[in-house]
Amino acid sequence: MSDMPLATTGHSLATPLSQLLEMGGPVMIVLLALAVAGAVTFVYLMLFGTFYSPRLSTKLKKAITFWQQNPSDQAPQQLRQQQTLWSRLNPLHHLLIATMENQLARRSAQQVRETAARDAQKALEPFEAPLKIIEVIAALAPLLGLLGTVLGMMEAFSAMAAAEGRANASQLSGGIYEALSTTAAGLVVAIPFAALAAWIEFRLRRIHKTINGALVSVLAVELDQPGEPGRASTEVVTPEPSVQQPAGSTKHYDTQDPSEQRLAHAAG
Repeated sequence: MSDMPLATTGHSLATPLSQLLEMGGPVMIVLLALAVAGAVTFVYLMLFGTFYSPRLSTKLKKAITFWQQNPSDQAPQQLRQQQTLWSRLNPLHHLLIATMENQLARRSAQQVRETAARDAQKALEPFEAPLKIIEVIAALAPLLGLLGTVLGMMEAFSAMAAAEGRANASQLSGGIYEALSTTAAGLVVAIPFAALAAWIEFRLRRIHKTINGALVSVLAVELDQPGEPGRASTEVVTPEPSVQQPAGSTKHYDTQDPSEQRLAHAAG
């Protein structure tokens, strides 16, 4: 007797699902498969985003601040030395290290920016495919529901035509009720997945802004290029007005060309 409630419970759970599939036909089976695929995709996306989502941690903020104050190889070295299991899963951690090292390698600004943009796009690619799947499910579910309704209505009116008008209103309304069940099922599947797609897209935009802001902070630091004239040599020195030197005083001359020094001694 202890087995009776279990059997009854299983039968009670299977009956509504079987009735629903029987009313909707093959379209309802497709909608159920889409709902399961969307749920699995969302769970995968949440788990993947929890571990592999680019995030600007406190350690990375301190490293960016240190890089802005002291743009040397110490900043990427510190980030490499402070790597943990959690930071290795963060694509932004590797992206900032690579960008700093590319700048220290004296590569052109355009090449550094293109490399950073390509790496940032690779970090966001794993999130784009699940988002597209959820968006497709949200778009297809109402259309499939409408298709099921149209097929159900065609079947109901075909049965009424075969009865040569002898079908009563209860039979016709029952057929229409079964046909409209697919539209309701399609909307039930589409509405939550449309909301999830909008939320995921919002999250991806925030992640994109985070990556963009971090890269701009790193790329905004200018490094002195070796082999070029120093910054001080490009400054314009305003000549001071000539002042008559008193007798016996020593004249001081700035670093000049030899010809200018000879002219200065000749004038003295």
